[in-house]
Amino acid sequence: MIRAVVTGTGSALPARRVSNAELAETVDTTDEWIVERTGIRFRHLAGPDETTATLARDAAFAAIAAAGIAADQIDLIVLATATPDQTFPATATKVQAMLGIDDCVAFDVAAVCSGFLYAVQVADAMIRTGIHRRALVIGAETFSRILDWEDRTTCVLFGDGAGAIVLEAQESAEADGRGILATRLHADGRHNGLLYVDGGPSTTGTVGKLRMKGREVFRHAVTNLASVMGESLALAGLDADTVDWLVPHQANARILDATARKLGLSPDKVIVTVDQHANTSAASVPLALDVGVRDGRVKQGDIVVLEAMGGGFTWGAAVIRF
Repeated sequence: MIRAVVTGTGSALPARRVSNAELAETVDTTDEWIVERTGIRFRHLAGPDETTATLARDAAFAAIAAAGIAADQIDLIVLATATPDQTFPATATKVQAMLGIDDCVAFDVAAVCSGFLYAVQVADAMIRTGIHRRALVIGAETFSRILDWEDRTTCVLFGDGAGAIVLEAQESAEADGRGILATRLHADGRHNGLLYVDGGPSTTGTVGKLRMKGREVFRHAVTNLASVMGESLALAGLDADTVDWLVPHQANARILDATARKLGLSPDKVIVTVDQHANTSAASVPLALDVGVRDGRVKQGDIVVLEAMGGGFTWGAAVIRF
């Protein structure tokens, strides 16, 4: 069988790192209030010369270098973002040009915080068909550009950044071979009003600002994430005891704890970066994965579960033998 194997990871963060204390100088909040409710201590905010595309480019170069390949060996780019550089063309095509790739399939996926999981499933399916050999899957965001900085309940939660992986088609006759073992995605558009941006080209003609009903989102997140992780493990023929690492969407430390408990996973098996990066939407899962790979926790052969939930609602999970 052909499997999509992760051969490289990379990430990128804006130069400016903002602490809760610095944020409290302009926003009616405190470090204690933010940490107690979210676990967040820092976030990175994009400067004038940093965009979703430039962050995606830097994460992509790091992943390509880790995979030990040349950029022009990539034949598919799937970029997940809710904050593209332009309404069109796709930010993925800008990244393609920045990488110096003359021709490859390149497009964006929009599923907000779940976007990276959606992009992983799309790339996995395209690789399994045999049409593509090497895919670059990216999650990149500049959420600071769509925040209402007068709304202390939302602006303290988010940050900017990018993460990327290289997926390579590899043939395997072994059931315990490396690669993506299973993915599972969901969406339920009835919950649009709980987490959304109040603008768009065909409605207001403006970008709009993020709006969220936090308590309702929290309740849905814990239930949906535990459920979809169970589904994806069942599809892979595994159970929670076999999981080496859970790499969750970094939205809120309390959501991470509650989800791990529902799945019966030890906190020691959860990679947490929300304290350092805040919620970077589609970038949060690949950012956290890259941290776990580069500090030596995630090793070849490990069973890794990725999960996320975002506006829409959309949610999903992937099981990977790394």
